[in-house]
Amino acid sequence: MPRPITLFTGQWADIPFEELCRRASEWGYDGLELACWGDHLDVRRAAEDAGYAAGRRATLEEHGLGLWAISNHLVGQAVCDDPIDQRHKDILPGHVWGDGEPEGVRRRAAEEMKTTARAAAALGVDTVIGFTGSAIWKYVAMFPPVPETTIDAGYTDFADRWNPVLDVFDSVGVRFAHEVHPSEIAYDYWSTHRALEAVGHRDAFGLNWDPSHMVWQGIDPAAFLYDFRDRIYHVDCKDTRQRFDGRNGRLSSHLPWGDARRGWDFVSTGHGDVPWEDCFRVLNAIGYTGPISVEWEDAGMDRLRGAAEAVEYVRNLAFDKPEASFDSAFSSDREN
Repeated sequence: MPRPITLFTGQWADIPFEELCRRASEWGYDGLELACWGDHLDVRRAAEDAGYAAGRRATLEEHGLGLWAISNHLVGQAVCDDPIDQRHKDILPGHVWGDGEPEGVRRRAAEEMKTTARAAAALGVDTVIGFTGSAIWKYVAMFPPVPETTIDAGYTDFADRWNPVLDVFDSVGVRFAHEVHPSEIAYDYWSTHRALEAVGHRDAFGLNWDPSHMVWQGIDPAAFLYDFRDRIYHVDCKDTRQRFDGRNGRLSSHLPWGDARRGWDFVSTGHGDVPWEDCFRVLNAIGYTGPISVEWEDAGMDRLRGAAEAVEYVRNLAFDKPEASFDSAFSSDREN
């Protein structure tokens, strides 16, 4: 069951596309998970210009790389977020930000996600990874007290804004893989259940499994994989290292990445507390055959070392299931 090992390009958007292709090939990756920012992928051009889409594919192929998914986390974030503020201006394309009027930003972000689905189809891939944003993440502490009707309204808002986007995904044969992540509508186990219910468990909406966001919340990432096995549309490998010493907390005290006072930090794959072998055994058990994408984030390690090291680490874990049960050799029915 060979599964391609890819590199998510979101943290490499400052490196030109062709140069990153060359580096990824040299490191031993099978392909890229293309981010829709930097010069890596312009979704409007890909959706409208067959030559541009073909050119992206050709450059990948020149370096022996494949393409199975694209990612548009930054625009997806703005579809449901409230408030919309300077943080969004800093990450959104200018044509999505526009004049910054919040509802206009949300509408333009939704249209851009529809365009992203069409771009994926033009590129010949069937999965878009991304965020959804959330109107109710700001209430996560539940104080001052938040009425249940407010939380209900947040999931209704998510469904109302994303169902028309997902209709376009359906129409072009592409799926959306939502990354379960704090600040999104689905950020942990039970909020994922609630989000799936909100859109009627429609096939167009599934999950991108990234265990780094689960470990620091105390969620078992292997159990999450098994319980949501029919919705695992894509896999990202990122790690988290925890340091809960009685002073360092889960909410990390507004401290920057890499600060020793934080309770946890993202680290390069294999350097943290994700139970990787347990998770890969579950991936085998549920029959996941899609790409395994390395997402590099580590405030304490050079990214060139991290990316080169991670592909080997992941490849060693992505072993196949045996062709026959180990105890079949004990059978007395075999011929002598």
